[in-house]
Amino acid sequence: MQQYMDYIMEQLKNLLAIDSPSGFTEKVTDYLMKEYQSLGYTPEKTKKGGVLVDLGGQGNAVLVMAHVDTLGAMVAEVKGNGRLRITSIGGLNANNIETENCRVYTHDGHCYEGTIQLQNASIHVNRDYQKKERTFDDIEVLLDHTADSKEAVKKLGIENGAFVCIEPRTRITESGYIKSRFLDDKLSTAILLGYAKYLKETVSCPSRKIYQHITVYEEIGHGGCASVPADVEELLSVDMGCVGAGLECTEKQVSICVKDSRGPYHYQVVQGLIEAAKKNEINYAADVYPYYGSDADAALAAGADARHGLIGPGVYASHGYERSHKEGVENTLRLLKAYLG
Repeated sequence: MQQYMDYIMEQLKNLLAIDSPSGFTEKVTDYLMKEYQSLGYTPEKTKKGGVLVDLGGQGNAVLVMAHVDTLGAMVAEVKGNGRLRITSIGGLNANNIETENCRVYTHDGHCYEGTIQLQNASIHVNRDYQKKERTFDDIEVLLDHTADSKEAVKKLGIENGAFVCIEPRTRITESGYIKSRFLDDKLSTAILLGYAKYLKETVSCPSRKIYQHITVYEEIGHGGCASVPADVEELLSVDMGCVGAGLECTEKQVSICVKDSRGPYHYQVVQGLIEAAKKNEINYAADVYPYYGSDADAALAAGADARHGLIGPGVYASHGYERSHKEGVENTLRLLKAYLG
């Protein structure tokens, strides 16, 4: 197990180092294509830009999904003073991105660093600093480049539609905690890579047909809406498990979602996951996620006729500076092995 945990941590760091907000995912999916190929698989890119790979096996096909797109932002206006007004991509929250470093990508391929700040951010100047509401009308990007006018910024190639990517600040502590932005859902993407590596090295033929789909539009709601192979009977999203008030899950567990904002997950799938966890003494929690939707939900909404489920390592502070733990990762990998056979 340790060799696969080491591989997952390595892949997590590699994935987090590649900026990939929804709509700007080509570099990270190129990386995934090469990694699956290095493991001995034959992945293909979907027309939407996701990565679909057949892991082998026969009968009772299951599509296991994670997403590699993240939250982010986009330039909505180049202001007269050279600063940038931004609009969110996905559920990015203005309250928790203030003072973060970021990268701005132009349409012609250049990249400029900057910082996200409240307008008039100097406390010694702004007496209303503490009272000011943080919204996307009140924060802005300051470029780390001498460009103090709209014209100067446009000469750099920055215009409306440029992607703004927030520094993830990845750190893995000696005590096993994993801290970073965008663990949702690059942590589970790394786990799926680890599971694919495990299958290739230890199982000649899985006991059921297994596909993996790494989607690229989950954060805006339609990641899993397409590219479900015709023989798939079950959909299993592997996404972040929610940790917070009113829930049982911790960062050290694998979470099994029984219901989210769109309704309950398929009873037989949930029952099977819980039975597999109990039989194999896997540390799990079953929870209801009040404000959540998954790729499995999206696939069903698009018309897929399949059973569906959702699991994932416990992640605290979702859509912010997130935290998980290696034990939660290991429990998720063990549950995949136990449930899928």
